[in-house]
Amino acid sequence: MPDWFIRFPSEINVDITGPIDRAIDYMVRQWDPFFDGITKILRSFLNGIEYIVDRIPWWLLIVLVFIVTWRVSKKIGKSILYSLLLFLIGAMGLWPMMNITLTLIIASVIISILIGFPAGIIASSSERFNSILRPLLDTMQTMPSFVYLIPSVMLLGLGKVPAVIATTVYAIPPLIRLTSHGIRQVDKEVVEAATAFGSTKWQSLIKVKIPQAMPTIMTGVNQTIMMAISMVVTCSMIGVTGLGQEVIHSINKLEAGRGFAAGISIVIIAIIIDRLTQGIVKKGESRIEE
Repeated sequence: MPDWFIRFPSEINVDITGPIDRAIDYMVRQWDPFFDGITKILRSFLNGIEYIVDRIPWWLLIVLVFIVTWRVSKKIGKSILYSLLLFLIGAMGLWPMMNITLTLIIASVIISILIGFPAGIIASSSERFNSILRPLLDTMQTMPSFVYLIPSVMLLGLGKVPAVIATTVYAIPPLIRLTSHGIRQVDKEVVEAATAFGSTKWQSLIKVKIPQAMPTIMTGVNQTIMMAISMVVTCSMIGVTGLGQEVIHSINKLEAGRGFAAGISIVIIAIIIDRLTQGIVKKGESRIEE
């Protein structure tokens, strides 16, 4: 039996690495001023968010978490628990690093919303755009998160800016999908009733479709936030400080306690944000049912 019948023939070789490398090298050389401009804008954006986060007193943030969780859940026990968990991060000496991590998450989620929300609206109204976008989103969601760091670093260098870009690309697909899905699932009779009363397409979208789809859209925001949090450790590999870098340092130095403290802090942030956004979704669903 010939060898090629069992093993794939080595003579067949489709090289995609070369063209991709050459394309990125060309972009680095020819579009350098463009990427420098993006880097400066994003760095200013990140510095602004970091300035605000750093100026919030630790006790005020804990009080805000207590108030917001109580307003959302109406359960005093949960509010106390989440406040104590947040206090624990500070007690472990990780509050400054938590602020850096929150800056990266907040910036990535804001950019994801600014891009993903309009893209989801367009996808909900245009079948052609949706058919083009769907395989792209499938690719983005299945691509390993580490892969996004390579072009980001080559085009934008090391630091927070490429980390925000990589996190945004990785985290944005759920928001686009669920925004489109939520608007498409709005009851047609409700939309027809609004049209019968003289609403334009724009008015129907703003006053009927988006409010009705808001719980589904908020679920997309929740998933985007969770995916952004999951990129924290990955982004530390390109020079981003924060809780993720603590995890990497603990691995390099085999310090299990240090890694556990940073890891549990990331989990606490994820739990608090997840419960808050889920509570908002449930309140939105109850209002629609009423």
